[in-house]
Amino acid sequence: MGPEFQLIEAFVAAARASPRTPAGPGDDAAVLPRGRGETCVTVDAVVEDVHFRRASSRLEDIGHKSLAVNLSDLASMGARPRWALVALGVRRGFSLREARALGFGALARKTGTALVGGNVTRAPGLSLTVTVGGEVAPGRALLRSGARPGDVVWVSGTLGDARLGLALLERPSGKEARRLRRAPRLARAAVARQRRPSARLELGVALVGLASSCIDLSDGLVQDAGHVAAASRVAVHLALEAVPCSEALEVAVPDASERVRLAAAGGEDYELLFTTSPTRRVAVLRLARRLDLSLTPVGEVRRGRGVHVRGADAGDLGGFDHLA
Repeated sequence: MGPEFQLIEAFVAAARASPRTPAGPGDDAAVLPRGRGETCVTVDAVVEDVHFRRASSRLEDIGHKSLAVNLSDLASMGARPRWALVALGVRRGFSLREARALGFGALARKTGTALVGGNVTRAPGLSLTVTVGGEVAPGRALLRSGARPGDVVWVSGTLGDARLGLALLERPSGKEARRLRRAPRLARAAVARQRRPSARLELGVALVGLASSCIDLSDGLVQDAGHVAAASRVAVHLALEAVPCSEALEVAVPDASERVRLAAAGGEDYELLFTTSPTRRVAVLRLARRLDLSLTPVGEVRRGRGVHVRGADAGDLGGFDHLA
């Protein structure tokens, strides 16, 4: 367990007098009772010089990402978004024009997420701390704790593109950028995955009743698979050669071993990792066709503990650390 998660565990332990909830902390969102249904609530922050560089980021992308990363947590719970609160931190002199340019509103309208309140304060740099709430039927929320031995491990989409996009933004003359000079469309697609991630909301809702566990891939495949393994008290075995990579990543990183390692540890993909009974394989593939979204089996759940990666040391594939 890295320092970030040790800090979270210590903070949660110090607040154990708080009212108990049906689920959370420990999942992508807390599950709270609400009338005849349940509300999933989560909070996340997008902070200058931690999650983005102001010099290489557009305001519309920053606002979009601040909401998208939270919606991704709801997606992994199988919840539909309903409302959001935003705490906005800005430097002195942040203008009304800049406030209007933040792309939060466009994604909120697209996903039916109502902005119901928030706060503005002065800060050393730009930050958006977003709390979102969504709805799910009672007892139907997807959790990290449902994986069972024999289950198949799946991931949506392709992995490693956000990490590649970050490399292209921060090292425009680097080896990855040079290899993509003749493929500007692929380069733009990778940068878009970093700047404007998509929450897999439709997939998450469709996985309710189909998946035994689920998590969004925010910190890297291996690290996030470890959260499922810990919550479910099982071992997650991953096959690196099965990890799906995009055409952009294949061109930018031609060495297959290096490419899959980057895809497994890159972080910020905001795809979903989920587990299902092997008897549900046909149903998953049918869902992939209906959503026009690749869903790829990348491993299996076994008895034991931790994450085991075929062809690599899992300890060398740690994901994003917010405190590093």
